[in-house]
Amino acid sequence: MTGKQAGEPHRDDKERPSSGSGLLQAVREFIYGMAAHDMTRYALKTRSSMEHLFILITMGDMLGVPILPPYYSMRLLPYVVPQVATWKRRMLREKDLMDAIF
Repeated sequence: MTGKQAGEPHRDDKERPSSGSGLLQAVREFIYGMAAHDMTRYALKTRSSMEHLFILITMGDMLGVPILPPYYSMRLLPYVVPQVATWKRRMLREKDLMDAIF
């Protein structure tokens, strides 16, 4: 046998949703795209900018920008460690005009 019991009816592995729920999902995604997508992107960009600034203030010694005394930087280090590698890459990469536009 192929893993099915003899008395079980045949079913597809994925049950197909009715066309009404697919249309409702499409309408929801369309409304989200028109109303909230831009706000969501702006909020994520603002959050990224704030995290970038926070790490620069606390860990600026790595780049030669001493803003906070090392004591406070070391106290905050356990919270910042997961983001240090990407932050250093972002700070030290070359930037051009297109980066400023987008």
